[in-house]
Amino acid sequence: MINQLKLNDYKKEIADLYSRRSQTYDNSDWHTQIAHRLVEYAQISPGQHVLDIATGTGMVAIEAAQIVRPEGRVVGVDISTGMLEVAKQKVEGLSFEHVEFQLADAEALNFPANSFDRVLCSSALIWMADIPAALRQWMRFLKPGGLIGFHAFAQTAFVGGVVVQKVVEKYGVSLAFNKPTGTVEKCQNLLQQAGFEAIEIQPEQYGSYISLEQAKGMWTGNSHVAPGQFPNPVSQLSSELLAQVKAEFETELEALNTDEGVWNDITVFFTFGRKPVDSSEFR
Repeated sequence: MINQLKLNDYKKEIADLYSRRSQTYDNSDWHTQIAHRLVEYAQISPGQHVLDIATGTGMVAIEAAQIVRPEGRVVGVDISTGMLEVAKQKVEGLSFEHVEFQLADAEALNFPANSFDRVLCSSALIWMADIPAALRQWMRFLKPGGLIGFHAFAQTAFVGGVVVQKVVEKYGVSLAFNKPTGTVEKCQNLLQQAGFEAIEIQPEQYGSYISLEQAKGMWTGNSHVAPGQFPNPVSQLSSELLAQVKAEFETELEALNTDEGVWNDITVFFTFGRKPVDSSEFR
């Protein structure tokens, strides 16, 4: 059993959300695909040390461990006990003594400076309370010349979220969702401002048509934690207004429906940057 972690209310909601999702998280093919692609782009080598931020069920960490081999080391950290339990179950019997999973807040880590060759973060950057500060902290853990890599999603990604954003704006509510990392330029700026160099960003499309009912099923109302925002800004709406927003949400989706269904964009930015070799200021 994994011990509990002291978290603020925002992070408790995230941890609870992902613990509830932990048993079915690996059922999503695209989660597996983009985790694999992140590892591919990271060009990990045998013997390297890898830190996997928000490791979840260990998709990135376990694949990285297969590459670094026993002479290397992989550490996966997450705030969700449920996700970590699944990750630990997956490595049982694999004799992977060079991979470990830690219950830890990605924004309050205390690893030694210059201790990892790679820092990776799959599908979780927008959940950080302070993305620029998190990137600067992770920079410190990288060895000079080491590589950071993360997934970011376009601001056009996930049709349910995009439509909700559009509707609630009319009621004076602003939802961030993927906006902080929503363009190539925003990803580039985040890494530049954190001090990274040799930045490379590769967009890839994982979208597909989904049924209208599936699209409507993306409605979360005010019950779902909002990335980077606490409490969820939608919670300020009255129950009457919330019902009206939901009706408008469904009407907007119906207008997007085609013979093939509703297009659900999932543009992923595979984003990488290097810690400068002359990086004494980041120690």
